[in-house]
Amino acid sequence: MNFSLIFFVMFAVFAIIFLFSVIKIVPQGREFTVERFGKYTKTLTPGIHILTPFVERIGRRMNMMEQVLDVPTQEVITRDNAMVKVDGIVFIQVMDAAKAAYRVDDLTYAIAQLCMTNLRTVVGSMELDEVLSQRDSINTRLLHVIDAATEPWGIKANRIEIKDLTPPVDITNAMARQMKAERERRAVITEADGEKQAAIARAEGAKQAAILEAEGRREAAFRDAEAREREAEAEAKATAMVSEAIARGDVNAINYFVAQKYVEAFAELARSPQQKTVIVPSEMGALVGTIAGVGELVGLAKEQQQVRTDARQAAPRAAPRRSSGAVPTTE
Repeated sequence: MNFSLIFFVMFAVFAIIFLFSVIKIVPQGREFTVERFGKYTKTLTPGIHILTPFVERIGRRMNMMEQVLDVPTQEVITRDNAMVKVDGIVFIQVMDAAKAAYRVDDLTYAIAQLCMTNLRTVVGSMELDEVLSQRDSINTRLLHVIDAATEPWGIKANRIEIKDLTPPVDITNAMARQMKAERERRAVITEADGEKQAAIARAEGAKQAAILEAEGRREAAFRDAEAREREAEAEAKATAMVSEAIARGDVNAINYFVAQKYVEAFAELARSPQQKTVIVPSEMGALVGTIAGVGELVGLAKEQQQVRTDARQAAPRAAPRRSSGAVPTTE
């Protein structure tokens, strides 16, 4: 009874081991290689598969998903003899499981060494300023080289990125001073440009102000000339009217004209800021007498004109007496 139980248990264990060795389940994102007596025969894709017992076995289990590998930090000498520390990361993906399994022994180590050597080559062919400013160019060149080198291994290099670039401390200090000097230079240039623009704006404003002021003076001169012209016309008209009035023998007109000018002159004298005391001239009575004398002269002239007019009117009446033979007398 005990022997039968032991046999049954051993048979069950043997059956389970047999089933696990024959039936293989490949998960998604993985591929298994199959070896028959140590020789590669086929690749198992994700799913369930049955192998030939005691003849076939699983060789390598390959990860078909994209992987990220670190490139160790290394010191590289640039073309201008500057020492920099460089590291990076590379994104790879297995495209052919059989090639990746059997054409290279240690895949990750081989790719890391390949990246390091090519990184030294690419960075060493560039100057320090180019290395610090042209990371995209370095990544592109590395990607092209690594992808071509890993293609026989069934590997696809998708991306390569420079993670860190560390120049020496003295070069870092020099770069910091250079950056500071460059910033100060830009600040000075910007300040000078601002002052230049401000000066231009002020000059433009002064120019516009001068133009407007000149236009204002010209307009004022035109208006003053026009006012003086009209004033002269008014003065001429007034003088003409006074002259006509004098010719007609109107004494009041000339009296008004002379008195008005005298009063205006006296008013200007009184309004003068330098004049604190107004002295009435003693010739005021003489002025009145002068005006009266002018009136008498005008009256005398009027009488003489009347006499001449009467004489011209009487001349036609004396004409018949001259025909009788009398000789006219001349006064």
